[in-house]
Amino acid sequence: MRRRLIALLLLLLAAVLAALSLPFARSLAAGRQQEMFVDRLQDTTQFAAGAQQATTAVDQETLRADVARYAELYGSTAAVISRGGTTWAVAGRLEALDERQVTERISQARAGHQSSAPPIVWPWTDRPIVVAVPVVRADNVIAVAVTVSSTAALRAGLGRDLGLLLLADLTALALLVLVAARLAGWVLRPVDVLDTAARQISTGELTTRVDATTGPVELRRLAATFNGMAQAVELAMQRQEAFVADASHQLRNPLMALVLRLEALGMNLDEDQRRQLEPAREEATRLGVILDELLELATALHIAARPAPVDVAELVRGRLDAWQPVADRRPVRLRGPAASAVPLTALADPVLISSALDSVLDNAVKFSPAGGEVAVDLAAEQAGVRIDVVDAGPGLSAEDLAHIGDRFWRSTAHQNIPGCGLGLSIARALLDATGGSLSFAAVTPHGLHVTLRLPYAPAGAS
Repeated sequence: MRRRLIALLLLLLAAVLAALSLPFARSLAAGRQQEMFVDRLQDTTQFAAGAQQATTAVDQETLRADVARYAELYGSTAAVISRGGTTWAVAGRLEALDERQVTERISQARAGHQSSAPPIVWPWTDRPIVVAVPVVRADNVIAVAVTVSSTAALRAGLGRDLGLLLLADLTALALLVLVAARLAGWVLRPVDVLDTAARQISTGELTTRVDATTGPVELRRLAATFNGMAQAVELAMQRQEAFVADASHQLRNPLMALVLRLEALGMNLDEDQRRQLEPAREEATRLGVILDELLELATALHIAARPAPVDVAELVRGRLDAWQPVADRRPVRLRGPAASAVPLTALADPVLISSALDSVLDNAVKFSPAGGEVAVDLAAEQAGVRIDVVDAGPGLSAEDLAHIGDRFWRSTAHQNIPGCGLGLSIARALLDATGGSLSFAAVTPHGLHVTLRLPYAPAGAS
């Protein structure tokens, strides 16, 4: 949109510039030519006056000398030709007198018509200026005085002037580009603000609002509507999260009562009946896990992070030690990161990062086959520290990768594996709260690569 607006502004400004420059260029060319034509007309008129008074041989000799000096001084062709075609005086490039333009002007002068200004001579038109003046004696045209002047100097000077004009136009156009860019930025600034705010809301910053008191009336109305929409979205999300938390709290007590009743019921049943009761107990236990994770997710969305410098390598080693017994029961081998010569210190909440890493490790161990490996590596990036968790599980398709981390989402290929699809959602919420991020990628030939990114701790932080 910005490019289209700049192009439209430039088109309008270029049209205005052309409307001013073209008439000026034409006026400049016409003025330069008119100046030369008037000068040559005066000279030719003087020759005509001299020929009119040249009644003796001495006068005619004087006329021929004047014509020769003129031709030598200005590099032009000058002549006085009688009505009958006899040449009284001539100097310069004689073949020029036979050119069509010159013969036409001479014919007009013999008919008693003095030459008028020729069409405008441009730098690319190689045409001389021909001036023919009739020599009149006793109301009769007895001869014609004619000058043929090259326009090379005129065209060279005019070319330089037009070049300077073109340079000035290009300079003005370059300045207009800057002006158009600034003007487009000023016009579209409210739209850019709305676009930035919309992207912030899409990333979870639901408290984002825009200023609805500045700009055109239409954009102020749009900004007010946007703020109302953002407030409605934030309120809906708050109600949803409050409902999840309240529902989790309210359902836990009845669920615990149900579990206790099932346990008490199982005590009075025989072995066969207890086996039949076992699926109900498993489902009740699974429902309890779901409620716990829902409550954990609702808490993660509103948790206040307490960032502090964290030795990421030490934190990762501690979580791997805690998960080693779980991995041994699979059995799955946990491979920790190699020792780093450079301390990897991030600015994050250690409790939240530990919980997020726990969710990722739980997912990796759960989906890795018996005898498989979960590799955890550390790396330094330009913006912070990266934790890579790679498992040897079945992996996900490209379509599934677009949904992993969404709440309650589980791949259709893994429905037989215990879980409710909230673990990675909780990890993402915890990382967001502490300034980190979570991303996923496929592993060849199979497996899942989960990346946790944490910001660097500032130098000197403690």
